[in-house]
Amino acid sequence: MYIEQLQLRNYRNYQGLEAIFENKVNVILGENAQGKTNVMESIYVLAMAKSHRTSNDKDLIRWDEEYAKIEGRIKKNNGSLPMQLVISKKGKKAKVNHLEQRRLSQYVGNMNVVMFAPEDLNLVKGSPQVRRRFVDMEIGQVSAVYLHDISQYNKILLQRNHLLRQLQIKKTTDHTMLEILTEQFIQAAARIIVKRFEFLNLLEQWAVPIHQGISRGLEELKIIYKPSADVSEGDDLSKMIAVYEEKFAKIKTREIDRGTTMFGPHRDDLQFVVNGRDVQTFGSQGQQRTTALSVKLAEIELIHAEIGEYPILLLDDVLSELDDYRQSHLLNTIQGKVQTFVTTTSVDGIDHKTLREAATYNVKTGEMSRIQ
Repeated sequence: MYIEQLQLRNYRNYQGLEAIFENKVNVILGENAQGKTNVMESIYVLAMAKSHRTSNDKDLIRWDEEYAKIEGRIKKNNGSLPMQLVISKKGKKAKVNHLEQRRLSQYVGNMNVVMFAPEDLNLVKGSPQVRRRFVDMEIGQVSAVYLHDISQYNKILLQRNHLLRQLQIKKTTDHTMLEILTEQFIQAAARIIVKRFEFLNLLEQWAVPIHQGISRGLEELKIIYKPSADVSEGDDLSKMIAVYEEKFAKIKTREIDRGTTMFGPHRDDLQFVVNGRDVQTFGSQGQQRTTALSVKLAEIELIHAEIGEYPILLLDDVLSELDDYRQSHLLNTIQGKVQTFVTTTSVDGIDHKTLREAATYNVKTGEMSRIQ
């Protein structure tokens, strides 16, 4: 799949933008703070209905305006698909093929993207929250059911934490409601964990040979899911539910004392292991970057295997963060098969056929023009 046309209205520093893109590498050049990343982010937001840079949607609306609008025409194997997202202070309205979507979980997944930015190097060395967000966003792109489950889970978690705080300060003594919320919580948690195990198993299958290629056969990668409760990949749904029920029965008093939910997918983590050693703790910066790059390239292949189309790749200011060897490996992998957007201040020093044949655009103070 590829994005053929993009239109922005009141988005960040763009009053208006209309662009036609080709199904190849598109390089967006410009100095810092001119709006390169805003174009990249708008493509991501059109696909995911949320930004990778901010959790506050109001940040996406141009100063002193009431709304921001992103429109795109996506070319897929089965034809052309118009998509539209309007972000206002009241919320978001999403359309696919001119039809308004009642739920964002029905909208997300119609357009697939893989983003690789400097902050994605934090996938390996950052906090567990970064890794959980990565897993949830990527599974959500290929599974509307998972997106719905994680949304429900987060709502139940909020309600349960609120009730635990009320019990903690003795504002309520309603333990029946806690039992109901705990049961709902466990059901949602078990479904999420089963899907995460399944996804990470597939991701590892794609990432291992890619990692071996980048490391010239010297390194073996393993991706390990680290649940906060004592469940494992071999457990079925009913076993996981039983483990959680036993766990929550044991720690009920402690949770009330602390006023928070102590176990669940919101506290789980991933571990990346290279040659038997935890990359986060013991890996060099080069190994951490190779691991992050391998995982991102594996994502592309996994999405292609799941939906039968390659996603759109967004490389936001990341080439300058990679050495020549990793740059070449990345560009060789995407050459001729993935529509790619690259933002950079300069392509000087990057000598690769893919970039020499790229469509190039220049961005200056919220305006973008094609360089012939």
